Amino acid sequence: MGELLADHTTLRLGGPAPHWFTHADPATWRDLARAVHRTPGRPFTLGGGSNTLAADSGYNGPVIRMATTGISTRALDHTTVEVTAQAGEDLSSLALWTVSEGLSGIEYLAGIPGTIGAAPVQNTGAYGQQIADALTRVTAYDWRTGRTLRLPPTACAFGYRTSTFKTHPGRFTILSVTLHLTRSPLAAPVTYVHLADHLGTPLATRPPLTEAANAVLTHRAERGLLIPESGPDSRQAGSVFLNPTVTHVQAVSIRTAGGPLYRGSDSQLRASAGWLLEHAGHRPGQQLAPGIRCSSRRTLTLTAVSPTTASAYAAVVGSLAKRAYNAHGVQLRPELFCMDLWP
Repeated sequence: MGELLADHTTLRLGGPAPHWFTHADPATWRDLARAVHRTPGRPFTLGGGSNTLAADSGYNGPVIRMATTGISTRALDHTTVEVTAQAGEDLSSLALWTVSEGLSGIEYLAGIPGTIGAAPVQNTGAYGQQIADALTRVTAYDWRTGRTLRLPPTACAFGYRTSTFKTHPGRFTILSVTLHLTRSPLAAPVTYVHLADHLGTPLATRPPLTEAANAVLTHRAERGLLIPESGPDSRQAGSVFLNPTVTHVQAVSIRTAGGPLYRGSDSQLRASAGWLLEHAGHRPGQQLAPGIRCSSRRTLTLTAVSPTTASAYAAVVGSLAKRAYNAHGVQLRPELFCMDLWP
């Protein structure tokens, strides 16, 4: 019978996974990998399930839940520390741990749901900081070759919310992530205008580490960017769309309508997916379908508030993308990973 995927995703949707594996001890990976190789189907690796829409029919291939924990450190010199975290470590908790240790490099990732093992897949980032900025090595298992690899950033093809792990789904399982962090009482320079305003400091200022991380947590809470443990907004998976790149013509149209534009970490001009949805007529708290609505604080997050299905949720996501395209000719791409798309 396996496990019900709804019990392992923050949307609490999804059918059965009859071939379920939990990886909790790094020393047992070789044995687990052998067992997975003997199981038909493409492996799917699941962390915290905070960015996953699992199919109503479930998943017939092997599902590996990464539950390994552990953090090790190695001083490289008097200012630089190498931190290696097992894939199942909670990303936000790791970020706050580095702050408590006086290490700068991922402090602006505090509050982001999910595991450190999932962070390189999406090149997780916020407030002008992304995991690729601090990452120096990913230890991953290649299901195609049956080998464990130590991949440098240059082999990961990092981009705006993407990587080789995302563009080659099912090929790799990330086992651990190694970061180079800097001993400093100060955070990285503030590059995000709204965070600078929240801190009451000019852009490019380096606030104290703890102050910066606390400001991020508070700001994320105010914007509805934290997943609450209970309440009407608890069944969600964060932003459902990526902020899209736009052409010059599209940018002029959006700017004329009062929409925000910015340069992403890839230097491409991007629009706000949330603004595009709101300009298409949607609002926080709006009912979109039976059991599905925009979260109470932001349009870009869709919550499941009563019994519903993954297929209904996916249909709403597609409908929102179509309305945004009709309004400005901009194609929205899901940030949410849909297991329905897997063979």
